[in-house]
Amino acid sequence: MSPSPAASARDRGPVRAALRIIADVAYFRLRRLEMANLVGAAGVAVAVGLAPLEIAGRLGFGALLNLLVYLNNDFLDVDADLASTTREPAMTRFLAAHRGAAIGAQLGLLALLALIAGLWEPTLLVPLLAGGGLCWAYSAKLKHVAGLDVAAMVAWGVAMTLVGAPLGSALAWALVIQLGLFSGVFESIQVLRDRPEDIDAGVRTTAVALGEVGTRRLIQIMLLVAATYAALVVHPAAGLLPLVALALPIRRASIPAYWTRVRLLLGVAFLAELAWVAVHGETAGLWLVVGDGRIT
Repeated sequence: MSPSPAASARDRGPVRAALRIIADVAYFRLRRLEMANLVGAAGVAVAVGLAPLEIAGRLGFGALLNLLVYLNNDFLDVDADLASTTREPAMTRFLAAHRGAAIGAQLGLLALLALIAGLWEPTLLVPLLAGGGLCWAYSAKLKHVAGLDVAAMVAWGVAMTLVGAPLGSALAWALVIQLGLFSGVFESIQVLRDRPEDIDAGVRTTAVALGEVGTRRLIQIMLLVAATYAALVVHPAAGLLPLVALALPIRRASIPAYWTRVRLLLGVAFLAELAWVAVHGETAGLWLVVGDGRIT
C-alpha cells in the first residue's frame, strides 16, 4: 500500500520538498510552452542591442521570475486543480501535501530575485514587483472578474517582458507594448475556451459576461488593435499577419487549433518586428518612428 500524501509530507524535509515543487512547476510549464514571455524578453534584448552577458543575466532572472509566478498560481489554485483533469495529479497532490514548503519556495525565490536586482540591476525590481504582483492579483481574484481578467493579462504581458527591456529605451517599450497587446488576444481566446467550465463553476469571466458571440467580437477587436499598433508604430507590414488572424473563423469545437494558429501568426509577426529593429535600429511605423531614446 503506497503512503498517503500526508505521510510523504512527514518523511521529506522541507528543503527537498520545496526543490521538488519548483522542479515540478518548471517541468509542467515548459512542457506546455507557458514561459513564452522569456522568448519575447530575449528577442527584445537582442533587438535593442544589449550585450550577450547582460542578456544571459536578464534571462536567468526572467526564468526565476517565471518559476515564482507560476508556482504562486499553482499554490493558489491547488484545491481546484485537485479536481481538474488537465493537471498532473501526482504533482498537484504533492503540492497540496506540502503547502508549507511551497510557501517557503515562493519566499525563497522572491528573496533571491530581490537580491539579484538589488546587487546587479535595480531596474529589474520593476518586472519583479509589477509582474509578480499582477500574477498574484490575477490568480487570487482578477481572473474571475469580467474585464479585469483580460486587462490584467495585457499589463502582465508588458511587465514580464520588461525583464529584457532597458526601462530608458523607447525602442524597447515600443516592442514590449506590442507583446502586451498580443497577450490580450491570447487571454481573450483562453476565456472563450474555458467559458463552459467557468459557467459550471459560477465564475464570471469576460467570456461569461459577454457570451460566445461577444467574446468572439472582443478577440477580433483585440486583433485589430494589435494590427493597427503594429502598422502605426513598428512597421506597416507587421500589421498584416494579425489581420490574417482576424480573418480566421472561431468555432467552439476547434478553439485549441484556432489558438495555435493565432499564436503562430502573431509569433511570426513579432519575429519580423524584432528582425527589422535589430537591422535598422528603429521602427518604421506609419505614425511614429521610434529609435533608442527618441520618438519622431
